[in-house]
Amino acid sequence: MQESTWYVIAMIVYFLVMAAIGYWSYKQTDEYDDYVLGGRGLHPFVAALSAGASDMSGWLLMGLPGALFLSGFSELWMPIGLLIGAWANWKWIAPRLRAYSEVAGDSITVPSFFENRLRDKSRMLRIISAVIIIFFFTFYVSSGMVSGGRYFESTFGGDYITGMLVIAAVTIFYTFIGGFLAVSYTDAMQGMLMFVALLIVPIMALFALDDAGAIFSFATENSYATDGALEPNDNYFSLFAGVSAGVIVGNAAWGLGYFGQPHIIVRFMALRKPSDAKQGRFYGITWMGLSVIGAIFVALTGTVYFTQFGETITDQENFETIFLDMAQAMMHPLPAGFVLTAVLAAIMSTMSSQMLVVSSSLIEDLYLIIAKRKPSEGVLINLSRTAVVAIAVIAALLAINPSDSILGLVGFAWAGFGSAFGPLVILALYWKRLNATGAIAGMVTGAVVAIGWGMSPLGDSLYEMVPGFFSALIVTVLVTLATKQPDQEVLDEFEEAEKLAKLVEKDDSLDFEEAAEKVSDNK
Repeated sequence: MQESTWYVIAMIVYFLVMAAIGYWSYKQTDEYDDYVLGGRGLHPFVAALSAGASDMSGWLLMGLPGALFLSGFSELWMPIGLLIGAWANWKWIAPRLRAYSEVAGDSITVPSFFENRLRDKSRMLRIISAVIIIFFFTFYVSSGMVSGGRYFESTFGGDYITGMLVIAAVTIFYTFIGGFLAVSYTDAMQGMLMFVALLIVPIMALFALDDAGAIFSFATENSYATDGALEPNDNYFSLFAGVSAGVIVGNAAWGLGYFGQPHIIVRFMALRKPSDAKQGRFYGITWMGLSVIGAIFVALTGTVYFTQFGETITDQENFETIFLDMAQAMMHPLPAGFVLTAVLAAIMSTMSSQMLVVSSSLIEDLYLIIAKRKPSEGVLINLSRTAVVAIAVIAALLAINPSDSILGLVGFAWAGFGSAFGPLVILALYWKRLNATGAIAGMVTGAVVAIGWGMSPLGDSLYEMVPGFFSALIVTVLVTLATKQPDQEVLDEFEEAEKLAKLVEKDDSLDFEEAAEKVSDNK
């Protein structure tokens, strides 16, 4: 049996499992709120792994190992920043957002939370938020499709467009029929698959090497990659040497982006209760830390492996296929096929989450604003499904001729969300004085600065997240202080949400509804 046939068998099994989860989720989804947010009944383990898998995407299995392989440990500032940012997100944002999003009009999307939290009667805050989500997620989904196309090139030596379309079609299918539950449970399964694959591949490579210890010095002393394509790098194992302060700050600043990623923080809103965030933090950070370590060792073992065995790296520009190439070279085609599906898992988990968030914004945050009357539950679900297909088509058109690396596409969208929404999420949860005018000004500033900085030569010296995030933070605070204080109703609701979050965090066993009653009785 041909090698590619074994890969196809593994992929078909994987696709069938994804379809089965999608069908199960379809049977559980009766109402529009279920399709968008799963009825706020997400277990912390599922929330943590689905948030991690939808966050990491092809970057963890392709982008990060490629960057480390090419440039060395100077790229570690990015995962360090991400680990710190993810921990802080689960610690300070998750429990309070879960409580406040329900108190503030039972908000089911990030834009609706902003509007309900600040009582923005103009609706501009919600509309602009939705437009930003649609804009940046189009590029984010496109990065997933680029990963899919490159996966097929590396795995089958096949056509980039064919691979992109196949992966997009399967992802659209289970997102289309199952909504939030399908996305969350498939993401959790995909997260486990990614985790196992990132441990197996570098361990197997270490056993295959003549001198496993050489991975900690090889790249500094020898040419490596296919046919010695990369010259020895004296600073390969240095976190500081050979990189500017701007690069270090910029890479570490990726962690700031967590506070504003809609596809991640929507998992916080879907938790069963705010106290679940504590368990979610443990599961999520453990998964993320070990997965990052696995990705690092994929790059380290790869520096020796491809030289020792003379194997070819498919991607000779960004080296983002080293995980795929190593797995194919070391394993029997059937287990290799299952390991390689980890890349599909990474790609599809992120794409599905993003398409669902965009769909929710299109329908919940734009369509329902202009609709003269609210359609039935069935119509809303079908409109959301149609929106999933529409955004996928647009992203596919952008991905046909990719002009940037996977990491580059992800970085652009990550900075956009982190700058536009990150400061606003933090201030909305922790600053009672915040008003809609300041929120709109800061959000627009963050998005514009991130886009402008990233497209200018300045982006080469400092990642756009840094100026985008802090300019948005400063503008939000200054404009808020210069304009009218929120109504008393807004201030009272803030205090209620704050007390509720503290109460359930203090007592993990306390039921959320009981806590809400206690807070209400003590007004």
